[in-house]
Amino acid sequence: MLIPTSGLQMRSLIKANGELEISLVDAPTPTPGPLEVVVRVEATPLNPSDIGLLFGAADIQTRVLSGTSTHPLVTMKIPERAMKSMQGRLDQSLPVGNEGAGTVIAAGTSPAAQALLGKTVAMIGGGMYAQYRCLEAANCIALAPDATAADGASSFVNPLTALGMVETMRREGHKALVHTAAASNLGQMLNRICQKDHIELVNIVRQPEQAALLRSMGARYVCDTSVSTFMEDLTQALMDTGASIAFDATGGGQLAGQILTCMETALNRTATVYSRYGSTTHKQVYIYGGLDVRPTEITRNFGFAWGIGGWLLFPFLNRIGQDDAQKLRDRVSAELKTTFASHYSNRITLAQALQPDVIAAYTQRATGSKYLITPHQA
Repeated sequence: MLIPTSGLQMRSLIKANGELEISLVDAPTPTPGPLEVVVRVEATPLNPSDIGLLFGAADIQTRVLSGTSTHPLVTMKIPERAMKSMQGRLDQSLPVGNEGAGTVIAAGTSPAAQALLGKTVAMIGGGMYAQYRCLEAANCIALAPDATAADGASSFVNPLTALGMVETMRREGHKALVHTAAASNLGQMLNRICQKDHIELVNIVRQPEQAALLRSMGARYVCDTSVSTFMEDLTQALMDTGASIAFDATGGGQLAGQILTCMETALNRTATVYSRYGSTTHKQVYIYGGLDVRPTEITRNFGFAWGIGGWLLFPFLNRIGQDDAQKLRDRVSAELKTTFASHYSNRITLAQALQPDVIAAYTQRATGSKYLITPHQA
């Protein structure tokens, strides 16, 4: 097969003068090393983590489009107060896109690389917003013959995050868990995992429509922050399930503290001995996202046995080791079109991803509105 010498690649650059540039450039296609493969990228999702790298701390409202139809350039301003947090990436043109899928069109000499030649694979490793990607074969998973690139495009971040939450719950000695922004693609996967594994899950959503969606999927415990009875509903769900660990995608505002408060209230309602230090059961909230950009507000009314911390997928996978991480990947492969199926509301090209109206749409990160980039779509 004739390998193209170059292909389009999306790049994000923050300049020292406070300007963000996102561009499509012609990047050379590397010759694969012995352990590497070259993949024709056919599908790659826009995850919140990708959006974070793509735009940094830029003010989306200041976006200006220039360039050409095939090589657009978007510029934005970064508020002066936010520049300090961007110091680590100044004047570096960064490739974007955590994961994707496509066809292996060239392979190195190693047996592992040669075994993937001509196959459709899911892959992870950054730089996926491109037409061609060279990476180690170890970072690829061969898809089943009936699976498309779109089926496999989201095989890593959301599925492994959902499995990682369940595994963290087990390893830390909890018996049930809470999840916020629960109607998302990831949240729906987590519901399917918990139903299959017989784990109680408390879902927190922001709208009645999201609650109805999850209930239609068989979710038993769904609490809506928009209703006046939210705190009591959550407390009752925590009493019923015994959930004492939560994973919060919002990050900002009062929600993390409210979850801890309700956990403490649920425990105290069944306590037989009073303690002025609160319940002795450890209550844990892990923040893994930033859908709410406000500061995290905590009102300490839940005793002393509690914790709030950050949780990210890749440090978690490093902690559990290669063998256990591979077991999670194997499960994703086996259940790719069932438990871990992803659904996309929009499919766009690389050039369309830089159009101002499209940027405005996908940066809202609205539930049920997940975008898939198809780099070779006409």
